[in-house]
Amino acid sequence: MSQPDLFVVCKNCGSEVSPYVTECPYCGQRVRKRAPKLERGEDAEARPKQRRRPRLSRLRADEIEGIAPDTRPTVTLALIGVSLLVTLALATQELGFDDVGGVVVGLADEPWRYLTTVFVHDNLGYQFVTLVAVGIFGTMIERRFGWFSVLGVFLLTAAAGAAAATAADLSPLFEDTSVYAVLGANGAALGLLTAWLVDDRRAARAGDTRENDLTGVYVVAAVLLLLPLAVVEASVVAGVAGAAAGALLGLVLPVFTRR
Repeated sequence: MSQPDLFVVCKNCGSEVSPYVTECPYCGQRVRKRAPKLERGEDAEARPKQRRRPRLSRLRADEIEGIAPDTRPTVTLALIGVSLLVTLALATQELGFDDVGGVVVGLADEPWRYLTTVFVHDNLGYQFVTLVAVGIFGTMIERRFGWFSVLGVFLLTAAAGAAAATAADLSPLFEDTSVYAVLGANGAALGLLTAWLVDDRRAARAGDTRENDLTGVYVVAAVLLLLPLAVVEASVVAGVAGAAAGALLGLVLPVFTRR
């Protein structure tokens, strides 16, 4: 196999230059039209061919390079929407709490109402606070674990809170009667909050520091727990029971991790 020359002589200045350049670095005179091709030796032929790096598909409009796009929290928004629709129905004054699925102890005793009373509110301020909490923590759970997880935590913690509050009979709807009401989403909101918080703390102990600011989380939890002091149909028992159920569910949420 022929070997390339070690150097060539520039005809203009007489300097010895590399055979792989086309112009003399000393005088600028053109030495040759093009550099010679490098011949592949046996070692080069024995090397495996490098694989091409896979090319990523074109970014969508909602994507940022290197960051997975956030999915739309469809189920969380749907849960909030159902609660708002129930409030609109009540605003017509043609339907009562019992008609839209509220738990009114003494007037109704159907277990399915434990799942529906979470959507029934008689106080717009109470509804605003609870739905904001549902929106925040429901969105974070849905984006990390999927729609099934947020729906399950919401309904299970709501049912646990309503059942516990109904058994306690501590939320009078009318001060001069023995009729009690358990309405609203304070139990479900606290359930979503504690489920997210338990998973976040579990991840932190495992070394997965997500750098979440927990101060705001504790403030929201305190507001939800204190709501019964200002809103008669918000049960403290429902809140505590919902929070306890959410904490238990937070331990199993990693099973549904999708990314």
